[in-house]
Amino acid sequence: MATAVAASPAQSRKTETYTDTKRRDAVRGLNIAAARAVADAVRTSLGPRGMDKMISSGEQEVIITNDGATILSRMSLLQPAARMLAELSRSQDAAAGDGTTTVVVLAGSLLRRAQSLLSAGAHPTAAADALHRLATRAVEVLHAMAIPIELSDRDSLVKSASTALNSKVVSQYSSLLSPLAVDAALSVVDPAHPDLLDLRDIRVVKKLGGTVDDTELIRGLIFDKKASHAAGGPTRVENAKIAVIQFQVSPPKTDIEQSVIVSDYAQMDRILREERNYILGMVKKIKASGCNVLLIQKSILRDAVTDLSLHYLAKAKILVVKDVERDEIEFITKTLNCLPIANIEHFREDKLGYADLVEEVSVGESKIVKIMGIKDMGRTATVLVRGSNQLVIDEAERSLHDALCVIR
Repeated sequence: MATAVAASPAQSRKTETYTDTKRRDAVRGLNIAAARAVADAVRTSLGPRGMDKMISSGEQEVIITNDGATILSRMSLLQPAARMLAELSRSQDAAAGDGTTTVVVLAGSLLRRAQSLLSAGAHPTAAADALHRLATRAVEVLHAMAIPIELSDRDSLVKSASTALNSKVVSQYSSLLSPLAVDAALSVVDPAHPDLLDLRDIRVVKKLGGTVDDTELIRGLIFDKKASHAAGGPTRVENAKIAVIQFQVSPPKTDIEQSVIVSDYAQMDRILREERNYILGMVKKIKASGCNVLLIQKSILRDAVTDLSLHYLAKAKILVVKDVERDEIEFITKTLNCLPIANIEHFREDKLGYADLVEEVSVGESKIVKIMGIKDMGRTATVLVRGSNQLVIDEAERSLHDALCVIR
């Protein structure tokens, strides 16, 4: 009886179980290996001696660049950890604009060291906590090393922009692009709020032809299209009064899709006469306000202008730039210090912008419209980027964006 009582605790004692962690460790190792593979892919493009990458897409589009964010955005990544590194580069591009390759290479190196810690038996949570403490300490060291730069110290700003451009494809043009980027940033920044620099106030217009040396900062506005010549309208206007309109200078249409069949010639003549009177009345209201330059937003419902309306506008000596994109309206109105006009009944002189000169000029094999000498110009800037081919122009635009982000 005593033997049975003594054996009962031994039977109730819990048995030890063995947990297989090989699968978990293998998955963790695969994630680290995939992330390191992405870092190794862009590692050779880092720094002044970095090599450029040629990327070919499925649509036979070829891009030559060493910008980390551009390279990773063009890569088709399926592994989640690899995609996280691509998102890291994209976040760095949005936050700082530069260092997109550096953060990926740095993350790959940290993962390599973390893998060695895990192989030595360290717990993943302990390794992650150590990296968090390392990041906090690194930020403290960087803040201690940082040297504040005043907006008046133009030379230091130019040096910072040159550093960002030295590793780019267009590094040989850094002596031109760096001062240009600094002047563009200083022209839009508010001295009272230097931290609130919005890069959307700097518009980059790309134009094929010439070389990067022909890139210039425009104190005004540029439209990558020519003025309307359909009816022999003017191509140069001095003392311009500029209107930005969001309505159509064309005959109205019904709200629903339908067809109207007219078989009587008298009725056909009446329709044409009413169309002419309708358009002529709009042109007279525009001319009565003193407007002599008309910027017309692109319409998706119907034609923004017709040949007949262009004819009447040309007779009224009004320069017309049509098909202005919808997302450019805010920048244009801010630059011209005017208001967009959504209806002909609201067309008044107090909604117009004023400039000394609006003219069509030849650039390379095409033409552009320049607006110079804007009265009470808003805090905006326009950069005209030139290049001998599209690859050079695109890379110059990306490099200029990185330089502007560094200055910001």
